[in-house]
Amino acid sequence: MANDAPAAAVELLDVRLVLGSARFHFDCRLEEGVITAITGPSGSGKSTLLNLVAGFETPDSGRVRLSGRDMTGVHPGQRPLSLVFQDNNLFAHLDLLTNVGLGIHPALKLSPADRRAVSDALSRVGLAGYEKRMPGTLSGGERQRAAFARALVRKRPLLLLDEPFAALDPALRVSMAELLLNLHRESGNTVVIVTHDRDEVTRLADRVLGVENGTVRP
Repeated sequence: MANDAPAAAVELLDVRLVLGSARFHFDCRLEEGVITAITGPSGSGKSTLLNLVAGFETPDSGRVRLSGRDMTGVHPGQRPLSLVFQDNNLFAHLDLLTNVGLGIHPALKLSPADRRAVSDALSRVGLAGYEKRMPGTLSGGERQRAAFARALVRKRPLLLLDEPFAALDPALRVSMAELLLNLHRESGNTVVIVTHDRDEVTRLADRVLGVENGTVRP
């Protein structure tokens, strides 16, 4: 019998992890080509689930598969994904052109086309002309938008976001959500977003995955 189930972008197969006194057990699949919102109370394990997918946490047992490939022991930088977490991880001593350019080439061997791609990404997140600005001169929202621009230039099939718009004012949150939707429609990528915002879930998500007490709610 043919298997008509949608392809899985992310699979956590009987993944177990102990961090201090916290125990996590995830067994789930996230569909390819859709936006999945991860929801649940604070401390439930949402960010831990994302860290397991990204490779910042390694499971004590179980497997992590991305697009059918076992990525359990693979370094985060070698996984086919981009990240926008709450901590924007911009380098304070580098201007925005360089910070965003790191998403294209870690050694910053940027071609003229790469530099144009950085400028285009900055423009799309509302930071046109900010290439030479330093992170310390930006607001928290501007720094988070720069981190989002860095994810855009990577053009990976899987985008992970952990409360990416939390530092933005309401109007800008709506604008950035619309940008995320437009980019998703253009690329057909898979998006996994952790959020507490009900409006954001309604506006963005094709699927919702609930997490509670370190596991996926049935």
